[in-house]
Amino acid sequence: MKYDIQPGIKGLIFDLDGTLADTMPYHFEGWKKACLNYGADIDTTFLRKHTGSPGWFIANEIIKKSNLNNGVTIEQILKMKTEEFFKVQHLVKPIEPVLDIVRKYHGKLPMAIGTGGHRKAVERTLEVTGLKKYFDIVITANDVYNFKPHPETFLKCARLMNIEPAHIEVFEDGDLGLEAARMAGMTATDVRSWYDSNW
Repeated sequence: MKYDIQPGIKGLIFDLDGTLADTMPYHFEGWKKACLNYGADIDTTFLRKHTGSPGWFIANEIIKKSNLNNGVTIEQILKMKTEEFFKVQHLVKPIEPVLDIVRKYHGKLPMAIGTGGHRKAVERTLEVTGLKKYFDIVITANDVYNFKPHPETFLKCARLMNIEPAHIEVFEDGDLGLEAARMAGMTATDVRSWYDSNW
């Protein structure tokens, strides 16, 4: 697939999970196992709705949705989900059409990652996919107070890139992230049609 960035763009920001790295099937399996362990259940529709949210927020939504208020804590669900994800994280591959853009503009335009993932998981994903070498700026859920759809993640990237938001293009696979990019005054590009998702 051939893709050229929009005219006037001086910097690029990429979401990670489901945009640059094909992690979502593994995240979904991790959440599903953790949920079943505590007597809850989720489907892909639920997780897609929360794509871009930090893990603790998703865990809290699961507790509310399944009325688990007295039986389990956010920390318990999140710990088990993370452990399950780490078991299979080495299988994660980059999403080639998006990686092609990274390769094309690496060294030519400033680039950053703006993700709702937690730093430890993010760093491991960047390592196993070989993406780490492309990015000096990586903003995670650990680095912001407000999560997508709030624009803080992307605005923080913009400040570190030293580029005005109007000159930045954001690549995303989640509705929350696309909304955050638009709220930040950036060009929002939805990559979901660029590859076949198997979750």
